[in-house]
Amino acid sequence: MAMACCVNPPGSETAADVVDGFYPIRPECRDDVPTTRFKPKAGKTLSARRWHTAFSQDGVLDIAGVLHRIERGGVHPSIKGVVWEFLLGCYDPKSTFDERSHLKQCRREQYGLWKSECQEMESTVGSGRLITTPIISEDGQPIEHPSKNSDISNGDQSVESEEPIYKVPVDKKVIQWKLTLPQIGLDVVRTDRTLQYYDNQKNLARLWDILAVYAWVDREIGYCQGMSDLCSPMVIILEDEADAFWCFERLMRRLRGNFKSTRSSIGVQSQLSVLASIMKAVDPKLHQHLENLDGGEYLFAFRMLMVLFRREFSFVDALYLWELMWAMEFNPNIFSLYESSEQNDKNPVVLKEDYKLLKQYGKFERKIVKTGSKYQEGTLSIFLVASILEAKNKRLLKEAQGLDDVVKILNGITGHLDAKKACKEALKLHRKYLKKMKKS
Repeated sequence: MAMACCVNPPGSETAADVVDGFYPIRPECRDDVPTTRFKPKAGKTLSARRWHTAFSQDGVLDIAGVLHRIERGGVHPSIKGVVWEFLLGCYDPKSTFDERSHLKQCRREQYGLWKSECQEMESTVGSGRLITTPIISEDGQPIEHPSKNSDISNGDQSVESEEPIYKVPVDKKVIQWKLTLPQIGLDVVRTDRTLQYYDNQKNLARLWDILAVYAWVDREIGYCQGMSDLCSPMVIILEDEADAFWCFERLMRRLRGNFKSTRSSIGVQSQLSVLASIMKAVDPKLHQHLENLDGGEYLFAFRMLMVLFRREFSFVDALYLWELMWAMEFNPNIFSLYESSEQNDKNPVVLKEDYKLLKQYGKFERKIVKTGSKYQEGTLSIFLVASILEAKNKRLLKEAQGLDDVVKILNGITGHLDAKKACKEALKLHRKYLKKMKKS
């Protein structure tokens, strides 16, 4: 069940209240997690009251007003799930209550069909358990284990598949999917383990089920390490498993390119290349220094981009950062783009004088629409990494004598970043980059 209890009225919580009330941390882990900086603020944070009044009588959402409020102070924890569904393009702000209700029901049914399909191939799916050890060999032969039906405990996280022994799958796609299941399980039991939410085995199983179904549905990508970090917040803030799946699926629409890998390259490499070109333009001296240290490929930024800064922020602050970025990157056409089979023209022509329509775009996306995409490279997350490097410019130039020093300096930012300030600096760097490109 999703965590959502509201002890105090919106705007009156301290950061500790937010963590304890919505995303409680296990007592033994409280000294080991980064300090939370996010605090809902009355008049700035999107509250439940402001959210509900943003809809017309038929259910059309005033997305411009919602984006403005999120960019100022994030989303109150009590409504994160439903707000994220709009930010990620699950629903069209111009749709009505009835239209969204029908779409939600259709999606839940579709997820149910996919999950049933997975259950037919592997009975552990939907059983409240998960798999952490191989159940078949590379050639599809069943593997027996001496221990069956074991449960998760705080000590031993191993969970085996249950009886009966499976038929040998002949389809290579099924074999590959079954080979992936233990890796999903191993990552799931390590994901957000500081949160009390995952003390409940059923919640771990929900996360595993969603990732297992996604791996079957998106066979080109399947499952890759890091996806559990991206999916976990969806499971926590959305009570219905199918809704959490679709929210994760929409997030993967943005990020799946990062997980596309070949024998010679990793998917996120294209983003790292963009990061390198941005740094070369805005800070050539630092870029050259990093190149001299054999860091010109910016692999030290790999983790930040793969899991969207989950390691650099506390759980609450990471969620705050995500919604700030998604609000700033919001495109009012995102829903229709995802629903359409053709996604060629991301930004239709918008006249600069059409202020009402421009306000339906987030700050970052609005700048791109205004200036055109000629000089545009990279997502806001890439500019966020670039702004972090810029902030550490002096230390990197003075102290970094090797890549280990670069990693050490960047690791020092964990728990010390302010999400809103970080986004503000990223937007500033984006403007600087566009000016540089226009002059070149």
